[in-house]
Amino acid sequence: MTSPQTSALPTVPFTLTRAGVIMTPEPGNAFEAEGVLNPASGRGPDGELYLLPRLVAEGNVSRVGLAKVIIENGVPTGVERQAIVLAPDEGWERGLNNAGTEDPRTTWVPSLGKHLMTYVAYGPLGPRLAFADSDDLRTWNRLGPCHFEYQPDLSMDLNLFANKDAVFFPEPVNDPDGVPSYAMLHRPMWDLSWIRDGEGEHLPAGVTDNRPGIWISYVPVADVEKDIRNLVHMTKHRQVALSEFDFEELKIGAGPAPIRVDEGWLLIHHGVSGVISKSDFAQQQNVNYTAAAMILDADDPSKVIARSDKPLLAPETEDEMSGIVPNVVFPTAIEKIGEQLFVFYGMADSKIGVAKLDRV
Repeated sequence: MTSPQTSALPTVPFTLTRAGVIMTPEPGNAFEAEGVLNPASGRGPDGELYLLPRLVAEGNVSRVGLAKVIIENGVPTGVERQAIVLAPDEGWERGLNNAGTEDPRTTWVPSLGKHLMTYVAYGPLGPRLAFADSDDLRTWNRLGPCHFEYQPDLSMDLNLFANKDAVFFPEPVNDPDGVPSYAMLHRPMWDLSWIRDGEGEHLPAGVTDNRPGIWISYVPVADVEKDIRNLVHMTKHRQVALSEFDFEELKIGAGPAPIRVDEGWLLIHHGVSGVISKSDFAQQQNVNYTAAAMILDADDPSKVIARSDKPLLAPETEDEMSGIVPNVVFPTAIEKIGEQLFVFYGMADSKIGVAKLDRV
């Protein structure tokens, strides 16, 4: 593993300030026995704000719920549970001793008139990206597992690898060849030893840092206009960012859908430090997850133009430091209430918190 480097990029002019805990496991609810965490979000047809939390039942079986956000004086203070909208009902979402529709991220895409969900299907071959779409946040249509088209210059099939932390941009951008495209950030993980002992890591051509980082892939708008199911066929893969600082020395991953700011695309992400035991997919006890941010170029979102050199939010409260996985701040959703932006985040893989996002 290479050492973290010092970035020469400008820092990000935003801060995060805690606003409270808004969702905790419901006593006696078997679907939430091992935590509520890492929510997606969106506005329903009724204009109300909803969270789509990951609900974890005994045995680490995850489902996606739907909960209306209670807002008091412009600040989220709680939720009203309404439904389970996605469960591991498909064979490729269930393994022998595991199952899950995990860590949803949703993006409202006006040009499609739909919410796009990325989620982690935890099936027979471990974590795999999958997509679904919805008009109303309640009924989700599976588009299927993500398929990364082969790219000869990488000399590697990205479909071999577990992948997490995927999220779509809210509007089309140009791909590296100038083709209007829908773009997705994601995080492949190169270690295959968890599938077969001794297999180790297989890095794509040109990749010299083995730490999981943020990548981007595209699908042409014209293909999606023909059939929305073409979203699963991602192409023109590029590495966007790797770990650079001590607080993210192990890996980084995208958080909520990027939002447009004056400088470009603001991406809230997470960084991980500490020690990973066994594999990335085992529940960890000696890691530290923090929230940070970077700004991607407006015209070419594969380029980072600014980056925070310190966490915007780190585990400091009891709810963030004590839980299923201690010391975790894991941002996954961002919404505007009035004129204020709020970031929703998982707390120690057990609860859901919210923080105000402000420009410095």
